[in-house]
Amino acid sequence: MFDTHVNLHAEAFEQDLPDVLARASEAGITRMLAICDRFDHFERVRQIAEGADNIFATVGTHPHHAKDFPDLTAEALIAAAAHRKVVAIGETGLDQHYGYSELEAQIASLKTHIRAAQETGLPIIIHTREADSETADILEAAHAEQAFPILLHCYTGGHELARRGLALGAYVSASGILSFRNAHDVRDVISTVPLDRLIVETDCPYLAPVPMRGRRNEPAYLPHVISALAKLKAQSEADMARITEENALRLFWKVPA
Repeated sequence: MFDTHVNLHAEAFEQDLPDVLARASEAGITRMLAICDRFDHFERVRQIAEGADNIFATVGTHPHHAKDFPDLTAEALIAAAAHRKVVAIGETGLDQHYGYSELEAQIASLKTHIRAAQETGLPIIIHTREADSETADILEAAHAEQAFPILLHCYTGGHELARRGLALGAYVSASGILSFRNAHDVRDVISTVPLDRLIVETDCPYLAPVPMRGRRNEPAYLPHVISALAKLKAQSEADMARITEENALRLFWKVPA
């Protein structure tokens, strides 16, 4: 199983990261993608990836922090992405739920990340919340100029963004939210996504799946996400693990198969 979104540099893992990684291995997690949420965290994320053969990294700045990096350039992202362990750009996107950064700053940051994805050919990891139409508009306009791989991560958006993203060749990632009792809307959308466009993630240490909800999330809990997705798509858990791993390796083409 490939956990495509882990925040291993988070404070929640400072005291026991080796144990977390050991439990992940025991649970059958063969690959992990360590996410960069701020450009000034990249060195730590890169170091974590360099410390294990099966951990890879991204480079980028989450929309919450767009205001903190107004001078971030595509060239800086491209230079960081040249590292052998960096396999994606992001996470980036638009989030109007919390308003930690003004929308204009988020849009500018997203477009910078898109340019880096266009130049490198690496997939861009998109976080979007309460900004479905704005996100789709930007992705479509940029894709028309120069195509680039897209991942709609930890998907909680509506049918329309999923439809427009899939039309651009995007992949959609399911997280532990899929297992939440009241996540009917999320399950409704994910049920319509083709099997060959689905991947899985924990987004740890956040969003622990049922039956681990309320605990610190970690990669070892990914089988519970697989289980929820398999049930939704009427697949065996073994087949769903295989399918989502194959999809992830196709999307993150820089990761050795």
